[in-house]
Amino acid sequence: MKSFRLDIEHDFDFDLYGVVSSSKEHTLAWALNQCFRIRLVKQSDLCIDFLNKGRLVISNYLHRAEHGSLRLLRNRSVGTSTLASPFLVPDIKEYDYVIQITGGLTHLQQELLQTLNAVPLVQYVRSFDPHCLRFKENLLF
Repeated sequence: MKSFRLDIEHDFDFDLYGVVSSSKEHTLAWALNQCFRIRLVKQSDLCIDFLNKGRLVISNYLHRAEHGSLRLLRNRSVGTSTLASPFLVPDIKEYDYVIQITGGLTHLQQELLQTLNAVPLVQYVRSFDPHCLRFKENLLF
């Protein structure tokens, strides 16, 4: 009997930033709104169910523009989780938040690192290449 294998290559066409901040997510979203003159709006929590392992509930904020979007995601699961590693991206578990920029928001990408480092609520920001992350599939919505 012949068997076929389906190979799917996902398109990780987004910029990714890790943010270290001890502030609450709504406070950080408000600060980003003020700095970049955008409108991050709280969305319903993202629920990722892992087979026989548990559930990951991620808080997220979204700014949608004509040619792209900016998403602020909390890296740690909201509430209690039965997972051994309750992070959206366990590769960068040292970071409290993840910022994902897709599409043509290049004007934000260029000034993002400089401006975020100037925000008093942010301790540290770093850019990541999504292709180098082991759990990059968790960032596909």
